[in-house]
Amino acid sequence: MSQQPARVTPGSPLPGPVPPFAASDRIWTIPNGISFIRLLGVPLFLYLLLGPQYDVAALIVLTLGGTTDWVDGYVARRMNSVSRLGELLDPFADRLYILATLIGFTVREVVPWWLTAALLLREAVLAVALLVLRVHGYGPPPVHYVGKTGTFVLLGAFPVLLLAEAVPAIHAVAAPIGWALAWWALGLYWAAAVLYLAQTRALLRADRAERGRTGAGAG
Repeated sequence: MSQQPARVTPGSPLPGPVPPFAASDRIWTIPNGISFIRLLGVPLFLYLLLGPQYDVAALIVLTLGGTTDWVDGYVARRMNSVSRLGELLDPFADRLYILATLIGFTVREVVPWWLTAALLLREAVLAVALLVLRVHGYGPPPVHYVGKTGTFVLLGAFPVLLLAEAVPAIHAVAAPIGWALAWWALGLYWAAAVLYLAQTRALLRADRAERGRTGAGAG
């Protein structure tokens, strides 16, 4: 017997996988503490990169902050301590690391301005889509694995690119690897943006059709 697709009502998030754990209102949890520590690494990284230009130390901070992206979520699931604050902190920390790294790398000319512009333009496009959804009474779409993969690859590309600058002896090897990861991440980022925009368009079309049927029925 076939099942009817779930109906989405204004004010609710788009349909997606049901989370295995209910999010609590707790603030002081171990996963949230890990997320806070990751956030504290952002200003430290920028200081090391742009102040005294201790590239090796900045590389260590960036590597730890970027590669521990999965730790807070893993700990939250294992300890059954998923919280609403944690659900906000985790992606916020990722985006803050990406933004800080783009700013620092652009100032230091580690990456060209066009890469920064391409990544920031993607974020701007998604921000507009989220605003449109909110105006129509809908929450944000569920995070797609393509976008998560793009974030993971990008957070891996940045340390490799900085390593190529910090250690000239391995620049010829590290730079191509870093740029391959950066191009891969950029492609995944925009692929995820296209998927989110398609979701937004489909939802708005369904919403207009539903409103049209409601209006016709009332008439």
